[in-house]
Amino acid sequence: MERQIAGVGPIAALDSRAIRSVVIVGGGSAGWMTAAALSNALQGAIAITLVESEEIGTVGVGEATIPPIRRFNASLGLDEAVFMQATQGSFKLGIQFVDWGHAGNRYFHPFGSYGVEFDSVALHQHWLRQRALGNTITLDELSMAWHAARANRFAPPMTDPRRIQSTFDYAYQFDAGLYAKALRTYAEARGVIRHEGRITKVVRDPFSGDIASVCTDRGTICAADLFIDCSGFRGLLIEQELATGYEDWSHWLPCDRAVAVPSVRSADFTPYTRSTARAAGWQWRIPLQHRTGNGHVYSSRHISDDEATAVLLANLDGEALAEPRPLAFTTGRRKLAWNRNVVAIGLAAGFLEPLESTSLHLIQTGITRLLALFPTRDFAPHVRDEFNRVTAGEWERVRDFIILHYRANRRPEPLWRAAAAAEPPPLLAEKLKHFSSFGRILSHEFDLFNNVSWLAVLIGQAIIPERHDPLADARAGVDAAGRLAKLRGLMAETAATMPTHAAYIAEYCRAEPPAGRG
Repeated sequence: MERQIAGVGPIAALDSRAIRSVVIVGGGSAGWMTAAALSNALQGAIAITLVESEEIGTVGVGEATIPPIRRFNASLGLDEAVFMQATQGSFKLGIQFVDWGHAGNRYFHPFGSYGVEFDSVALHQHWLRQRALGNTITLDELSMAWHAARANRFAPPMTDPRRIQSTFDYAYQFDAGLYAKALRTYAEARGVIRHEGRITKVVRDPFSGDIASVCTDRGTICAADLFIDCSGFRGLLIEQELATGYEDWSHWLPCDRAVAVPSVRSADFTPYTRSTARAAGWQWRIPLQHRTGNGHVYSSRHISDDEATAVLLANLDGEALAEPRPLAFTTGRRKLAWNRNVVAIGLAAGFLEPLESTSLHLIQTGITRLLALFPTRDFAPHVRDEFNRVTAGEWERVRDFIILHYRANRRPEPLWRAAAAAEPPPLLAEKLKHFSSFGRILSHEFDLFNNVSWLAVLIGQAIIPERHDPLADARAGVDAAGRLAKLRGLMAETAATMPTHAAYIAEYCRAEPPAGRG
């Protein structure tokens, strides 16, 4: 029979060094994703408290996701249709990039693969060889996700690898505030205690220097062994109290402002996110069931706040539903995501502009990493070091992928010329060298984005290798032209059989309109 100690969970009862309590500082997506995942994994063995203030609010610009969010939701046991209804969600097959590379250019970053491999030489190498021979099939046309997206159609992929419908993947577009609300309900049902209030004091242990407790303006004192900082850009614990330091990446990624506004849902209900390059930044468009999310990410050195807001409002699909909301940031990351007994998750750990919808993903992987390296109260240095090593590597590889979009452009405006001229980080420079010469894509530890993603941006922004892999010439007997044409035709035919995005949602997960709207 398991021995219990009053007020102490079974883990602590068996191990005197075990973490007995966790305090999460801050709510929003980061706080409630953390609370939901920990309460699900720990099953009441450890006391979990979340402290947040409704007065402070949340940033909430991250409404588009990438496919791993499905694994996170599944790990919590969330039913997809119920989740989509609760968050007014829509489906996402990828990202359409407009005017990136140069004005008038369009390409698609798909979820899934390009075609089906039909030879020992990679499909894209055969495509490069065919292109050099004059074949006009585009890389987009070899993506099942692109064919469905351009027709505004959606159905879930099939699991049978023999079917062309197995070659794409999908993610979600949803209201981040509603997601946090749903996860709060989930977490509180599993024992998480929420305290309303603004933190006014942080108490340190006089011997270890670790955080001992936080105190709110309502007189609540929350003590814990482990603190998780989800306080956003402020980094209330990780930075303001522990002075961890910040690594600034703005010399590579010069945008430092954003302005966001919701608008009336467009009739063009696309199963994808759109990113449109502007003179001093870029604009996002995220279609949800009840509205469209819009934002303009820009460099304050190249455009004023008022001008940036005017650009956004002039390029909405429909009427704005609220006042534009400004946001200032510095792209980069904390020098340590885990310092002493504090782990930073979400914006408290750093910020990368949401160009590739990685904001919620970096929250997800931070939580997963914490659970994989969950500490004891002695906070072994090698455990913290591994967490910080992997976190730093992951953030840097995502950073490099986003830098690629800026570097691979030929737009004439000052922001874009400066971004293209900046010396890239070493690993990105090495990737570009190999791709430019033979169309090969190097893989590195911690890479989030696979070959398909790199190909989409590189080819989409007209970075064409000097030549294809020599092995493609050695395989000249393979009917690559016929195979590529067959794939393109099959994908187009299959996409035409799918329901429209709107029809699929109406049948599967239609949400009731928010109060006050028809």
